[in-house]
Amino acid sequence: QVQLVESGGGLVQAGGSLRLACAASERTFGGMAWFRQPPGKDREFVAAISRFDDSTAYADSVKGRFIISRDNAKNTLYVQMHSLKPEDTAVYYCALAQYKIGVYTRATDFDRWGQGTQVTVSS
Repeated sequence: QVQLVESGGGLVQAGGSLRLACAASERTFGGMAWFRQPPGKDREFVAAISRFDDSTAYADSVKGRFIISRDNAKNTLYVQMHSLKPEDTAVYYCALAQYKIGVYTRATDFDRWGQGTQVTVSS
C-alpha cells in the first residue's frame, strides 16, 4: 500500500510563508489534496489537484494565498502557503484518491492519508 509522509510544518508568524510537502512511497496515479484539522474542529478541505492536467480547487478561505502543486517524477505533493493567518493553525494532512484522477474536495473521495504535520501561526 502506498504510504504518504508530510513534512514542512512548524511555527510561523502571521504574514509568513511555509511550504508543506507530501512524499509518496511509490508512483501515484490519482488525484491528491490537502486537508487540515484546526484545534477542536472537524477536518476541512484546503486544496486539491488532478493527476494529469494539474486542474486545481481551493477552499475559499485559502484562495489567493495557497498554491497546490505536484511533481509526479518525485512522487511529491506540495502546498505553498503565503500570508498565513492564526486561523490557518491546524494539523495538515495530504490525501490520495488512488483510483480516481480528477479533482476531489470531499474527504470520502480519498483512500490514503498521511499522518499529518502541525502548522502553527502566531499572531
